[in-house]
Amino acid sequence: MTFLPASRTIDGALSIDASVLTDALPYFSYVDNILHIDGVSSQTLKSHYGTPLYVYSRRALLDNYHAYTQAFDEIEHQICYAIKANSNLAVLKTLADAGAGFDIVSKGELARVLQVTDAKKVVYSGVGKTHDDIEYALSADIHCFNVEAVSELDSISRVAVKLGKTARISLRINPDVDAKTHPYISTGMKDNKFGISHEQAVAAYLHANSLPNLQITGIDCHIGSQLLDAQGFSDALDKLIELIDELSANGITLNHIDLGGGLGVRYIDENPVSVDDYAKLLLPRLKALGLKLYLEPGRSLVANTGVLLTSVDVLKPTEFKNFAIVDSSMSELIRPALYESVMAIIPTDLSKSGDEKVWDVVGTVCESSDFIGKDRLLSLSVGDTLAVTGAGAYGFTMASNYNTRPRPCEVMVNDGAHRVVRKREVLSDLWRDEIA
Repeated sequence: MTFLPASRTIDGALSIDASVLTDALPYFSYVDNILHIDGVSSQTLKSHYGTPLYVYSRRALLDNYHAYTQAFDEIEHQICYAIKANSNLAVLKTLADAGAGFDIVSKGELARVLQVTDAKKVVYSGVGKTHDDIEYALSADIHCFNVEAVSELDSISRVAVKLGKTARISLRINPDVDAKTHPYISTGMKDNKFGISHEQAVAAYLHANSLPNLQITGIDCHIGSQLLDAQGFSDALDKLIELIDELSANGITLNHIDLGGGLGVRYIDENPVSVDDYAKLLLPRLKALGLKLYLEPGRSLVANTGVLLTSVDVLKPTEFKNFAIVDSSMSELIRPALYESVMAIIPTDLSKSGDEKVWDVVGTVCESSDFIGKDRLLSLSVGDTLAVTGAGAYGFTMASNYNTRPRPCEVMVNDGAHRVVRKREVLSDLWRDEIA
């Protein structure tokens, strides 16, 4: 079936059919013209918690996780959620209880994981691990470090010797594969800061093999984020297989292969490859390898589990532009400003009627880059509530207090029930740790 939730008007405005869009989002639907999220009315959520408000569906989260576990159930595997996408403890606890591991990139993220589970399924990525970070991770007994530089091998070895521990390591290889995504979220090209080059990989493994207190366990790569087809993953896998064979010839045997994350999602009318098709492409080669598979999905697990609810505070038509000023901003949702991301903005009440106009939906932050969406065909009144879909990933986790704005509340819904999973900040929170 053709998926056509959006179209462009003659003047280039983006018109989104909200009912068609929500048909493609599990657990999002209009009931009597009111947007419901996993059985809870958006009106109820606004009344209870106010706006701006992040709302996540627990059932959608679990469905997305199980899509991965079922797709790869023919081989031994571990799904390690990349918690940078959404690090709320309720999200982490839900996934941990379902059997997920975690991909982390900082000591702070590890500390979060330890609030809900132990570290045995944690892989530690990231380009700038300090001695303190390494010591903390070793003491927690993480599963594996994904090593990004030869000098990092030396650092991990020194800390492991100091602690009298053995550090399990995997080298993150930069395969120089074009992920065909936004340059800010491309991580597998030779001019990116991530990983060890394909050409230096064997020498790096041999160096690791010579160092004390290191145990080589695997090989890793991650080529980027929001990838809509699987070809880049396939190309990267071929390059890793070449290295695995070369390492074996040099006496180095691996236990696992880690293909990272990066699978894309539908924000409006994108057509990303399904998890099933992604798995079908890779499984024949993975079966032949006989290694345990690690995957590190982030966005594809959480993006379309969540929305950002926001209220229209001011309508400001001008001779050149119509501005709808809402109570969200780049402080609450920076993706549009940072990546020029186009996210769906839909009304929560379809019964409202009125003349549609082309609006720029903007916040109150003192930056011209502060927008949620540009050139949107909407019928708006002051007091309306809008929903920004796809906001479960890189929404709250990238939020800030810029312009001294309290960060919003987060709520989890589950089959008609709802609960706070992070309280809204109040003004006194903003200077709590400062000293005048």
